[in-house]
Amino acid sequence: MKRKTRSGVERPRYEPVAIVDIGSNSVRLVVYDGPNRAPAPIFNEKILCGLGRGVASTGRLSDESVDRALRALRRFRALAEQIGVTRVYAAATAAAREAENGADFVKRAEETLGRKILLLSGRKEAELAARGVVSGIPDADGLIGDLGGGSLELIEVKDGEFKKPVTVPLGPLRLMDLSGGSIDKARTMVDEMFADLPVLQKLKGRPFYAVGGTWRNLARLHMAQTHYPLHILHHYRIPRAAARSLASLVAGLSPETIRDIPVIQKSRAETLPYGALVLDRLLKRTKSHSMIVSALGLREGLLFAKLDKRKRKRDPLIVACVDFARRYARSVDHEFELCDWTDQLFEKSGLKEDARQSQLRHAACLLADIGWRTHPNYRGERAMTIVSQGSFVGVSHPERIFLALTVFFRHVGPLGEKAPSEFIRLIDDEMISRARLISSAQRLAYLLSGAMSGMLPRIGLDISGKTLTLSMPKDLEDLLGERVDRRFSELALLAGKTPQIKIAD
Repeated sequence: MKRKTRSGVERPRYEPVAIVDIGSNSVRLVVYDGPNRAPAPIFNEKILCGLGRGVASTGRLSDESVDRALRALRRFRALAEQIGVTRVYAAATAAAREAENGADFVKRAEETLGRKILLLSGRKEAELAARGVVSGIPDADGLIGDLGGGSLELIEVKDGEFKKPVTVPLGPLRLMDLSGGSIDKARTMVDEMFADLPVLQKLKGRPFYAVGGTWRNLARLHMAQTHYPLHILHHYRIPRAAARSLASLVAGLSPETIRDIPVIQKSRAETLPYGALVLDRLLKRTKSHSMIVSALGLREGLLFAKLDKRKRKRDPLIVACVDFARRYARSVDHEFELCDWTDQLFEKSGLKEDARQSQLRHAACLLADIGWRTHPNYRGERAMTIVSQGSFVGVSHPERIFLALTVFFRHVGPLGEKAPSEFIRLIDDEMISRARLISSAQRLAYLLSGAMSGMLPRIGLDISGKTLTLSMPKDLEDLLGERVDRRFSELALLAGKTPQIKIAD
């Protein structure tokens, strides 16, 4: 999409693609910037229609919920046209597939939306949710649970492969309906259904990946309780005991009490205790070590499934960092050269680094210049804010903080100002030391190259024994000076080596 503003300046180019998710509790439209490996949402709206409310007892979608859903779809169609979306993928889940009038509703919904709607089976719903999780957490290894209003989809993932999914009719709306609003009756029902599920016995020592708005609200509450400084739900980890304790507490709260909790969406007040109950009983049955929240699920899985195999294999973090560099750095080519240049310290010179650490170093190099337009006094803070709060996935919270600290030190210096203590406590000393070392190499590189490409490939870094050598071609000798000496000495100090500058013919 290429449009111009009144000033004649071109707007950002997008190939917007939309997902319409018709769930048992909510109907949602999410528009992404394109069919990419790391798609960024540019519009997101949810309407709680409660399609699954009463289906378990009446067998039908209520007229009121159907009307609300159709009104939402009418608006979503207009919005998609306004945004310039050319591809819209729509899917309906448990309520629509189980209700007697579900097929009629889907037909009316297709007419309203102007698009074909995929009516998902429980198996397909679980598979798409799992694909969504893996698209944002590529190394996921454990059990994925997607809690919707009408059902819970469970599927095991290991090495990117999915096992046979299981659908359990334990969505909060269904539980409310069948239990007559009794949390004690609901607990008995949940325990009976979980009693003989083999998939729950395979979680010992592995994490449980939680998908769904109900469980995200629980995570948000845990963040508030623990004064967690990074308010990003994706990849937020809660130890098993803490998750059970919180879930058990919330399961016993009344809707009125929940509405008074600031961090909880008021629209979740009725369903949250039942969703918390399901989580508590599920974790009781398993031996998982923690609960990890995935902000990505069915919608992202549907988009991920549309990509070709080559794109699906790309690392989402690196893809997102390349996009950041293209948008904000002075020279994206320089950032790629910076990745190669720092390779000399690790891959070629023997400083210890595993494959994941190498990947994170490259990500930090791609992000190193994104704060250059900010006033010099605020570049460190600005760059750290952008990275710590950036809309990208494929990175855990400690890894995100590592990247943020690296770009912070790159501007303020690795040996001077202290980074915010609330972030420092989230990572270990080794990660902090690596952030300081990599940022020091970046600071030297920018001083030598002026942030432009073509220079770094001609300058060598080499570790031999106890010596770190900077090799400069004769024709670049004039680039040396006092500031270069200081920064090179700083890098050598952090690497535990003696600095040596060599002029090569």
